[in-house]
Amino acid sequence: MTLLASYQPLAVIATHSNSTLRAFCQEHEIGLYPVDKNLLPSLWGKYKALVFDLTMGAVVRLIAPLLTDKATDPAVIVLDLQGSYAINLCGGHEGGGEELTRLVAHQLGLTPIITSASTGLNLPGIDILGKTFGWRKGPGQWTETSSVIVRGQPVEVLQECGSTVWQKTLPAGHNFIFAGGGESAGARVLITHKYYPPALKPQVCWHPRVLWVGVGCIRGASLETITRAIEGVCQKYGLAWGSIAGLATIDLKADEVGILEYCQIHDLPLKTFSAEILQRVSVPNPSPVVAEEVGTASVAEAAALSAAGMGELLVTKQIEGKEVTIAIAKANREYIGKKGELYLIGIGPGKLEQMTAAAKTAITAVDVIIGYGLYIDLIQPLLRPGQIIEASPITREQQRADRAIELARWGLKVGVISSGDCGIYAMGGLVLEQLQASGWDGNNPGVEVFPGITAMQAAAARVGAPLMHDFCAISLSDLLTPWPTIEKRLEAAAAGDFVVGLYNPRSQNRQEQIVIGRDILLKYRDAGTPVAIVSNVYRQEEAIILTTLGEMLSYSIDMLTVVLIGNSNTRVHEDWMITPRGYRI
Repeated sequence: MTLLASYQPLAVIATHSNSTLRAFCQEHEIGLYPVDKNLLPSLWGKYKALVFDLTMGAVVRLIAPLLTDKATDPAVIVLDLQGSYAINLCGGHEGGGEELTRLVAHQLGLTPIITSASTGLNLPGIDILGKTFGWRKGPGQWTETSSVIVRGQPVEVLQECGSTVWQKTLPAGHNFIFAGGGESAGARVLITHKYYPPALKPQVCWHPRVLWVGVGCIRGASLETITRAIEGVCQKYGLAWGSIAGLATIDLKADEVGILEYCQIHDLPLKTFSAEILQRVSVPNPSPVVAEEVGTASVAEAAALSAAGMGELLVTKQIEGKEVTIAIAKANREYIGKKGELYLIGIGPGKLEQMTAAAKTAITAVDVIIGYGLYIDLIQPLLRPGQIIEASPITREQQRADRAIELARWGLKVGVISSGDCGIYAMGGLVLEQLQASGWDGNNPGVEVFPGITAMQAAAARVGAPLMHDFCAISLSDLLTPWPTIEKRLEAAAAGDFVVGLYNPRSQNRQEQIVIGRDILLKYRDAGTPVAIVSNVYRQEEAIILTTLGEMLSYSIDMLTVVLIGNSNTRVHEDWMITPRGYRI
């Protein structure tokens, strides 16, 4: 998969041959075109986003005649000719330009420039607020409401359904009012499954997809009849059509043409259930006649409730024109309508410059970031307004893995971050283990792994080239591995003359393991063997000590330390640690 897939089709328009840009386009299967004002109108209608490698003024003049509506115009990003910046020119919110600018910038090693007012306030754009959760936009004064928000005036929020996790993404001092006090508000945001008439003050509606429509019908009921029935029931009970998640019926109707056409036209899922399943659902209006015909006393009501996860039955069965029966149930969680993704991301040792471009891009692309609080602090500059951030303490690894899987199965794009490499003493393996245990089919949710520079690699880079010959990593933590097993590995590594990197060497509750490990190594190598003690590598508190195997315990060693112990040939020269590879000159 590509991190830019959701923005395809995407095109780059360049003034000159740029090898980096050309490679970027080839990697992501992006169209690359020359600057041609006669060609541009056809590209404008064809692509969701256009990236220009051109001066800002020239781009403005080229696109000015083509701009019509921010809801339909493609996003436009400009790369400066010096190769320093990626600038979101237009289509930032609804066109996805802000996020795309960040993604392109991280891929090309540029600085993203975002100028929208909401981003300056660290707020999600009100016109894309529900995009993450698959909400549908309803009617409203979107521009006027956005203006009220960026002016800092109070904005009343009435949320009657859908996830409230977005509220936790808001910065301190935001101007949204959730519990009363709406009289003083300059605008109102409705997050609802109901229809609301226009108001005197600016008002916008988001409709979470929580309504499941149960349908029963005679064989051959037409599309027009089914459409009229659903719309009529929604109107009668004041329900917003935009909140419909999908249709549900008995499996005998899985091939009903009118139902299938309705779902196809409106891009709705159809859930079908066997008579045996529907018969077990308690409903207010069972029918012996229906039971006699299809083997269950309820189709519409039971199917709606089953699809909604046994939520609340808002509309009991309504018989429309003697051909169609409709019932509507409200689910407790909205239907997102997307396949979830799990990105397992290694953030390296702790400095943004040490992260891969792909890892930076992945962090920007995801809906949710889950990780240990310290690691989330390290990537703070990469986060964007509206991202869901869930931090937890260092001992909550399994809870983080389970939470990430839950959100991805729901349909969100979830990034699980680990320091160093996510697959080395980190969260990558645990997430995959938990997926396996849950009966994962290997496909849904999708999984992609983004490697990072390990702590051992980073520590080695700070002291020279100690890993030039065979080496191994051993964790001294016995929380997950029995200590006798760790001792056996230490013996084998020492006897095999491996360079050894020790992870988790000492904690407040584990003081003796590092002593035992040192003594095992002393059985096989000289006390003068070079040792590097590297703490908080590439972070502000970084400390580096070069010492020997005999003297290493004289220095401070903790859980944020990597200890590199040389082999029989490792040496130190002018504060550089070198393990010869054996090249002949």
